Amino acid sequence: MHEPPAPASWRIALPHTAAAVPIARALVRTALTEIESAADTDTAELLTAELVANAVEHTAGEEPIELVIELLPSGCQVEVHDSNPLPPGNLTDPAPTSEPDPWQEHGRGLLLIRTLSSSCGHRPTDSGKAVWFTLPAA
Repeated sequence: MHEPPAPASWRIALPHTAAAVPIARALVRTALTEIESAADTDTAELLTAELVANAVEHTAGEEPIELVIELLPSGCQVEVHDSNPLPPGNLTDPAPTSEPDPWQEHGRGLLLIRTLSSSCGHRPTDSGKAVWFTLPAA
């Protein structure tokens, strides 16, 4: 009988700068190509970029942002840890009270995460919060 592979995970500290976004995208792509059917890499990169960009933009200080990638038999989960304990806007609200303003450059990231992931959420951590999403196996 063939056993499924054990879940693999990565925990990486990223700089608290905009440079963290392309680094995170590359790390997620690399991790997901480790297992051929882990999840859709393009969607994972996009959603990871949104989480990391939000963490850089909405947290003060210079403490690193932590990226956690976990490959599961059912797909993958990506978490971004930051030092701000406040919840990330309307991430888990299934019906936000207003649509994003089409003239604004911001305001669609959480909508993308809610729409494209199989599940998402946030949880408090000892040093702030973790915001996460999961994607099914491809």
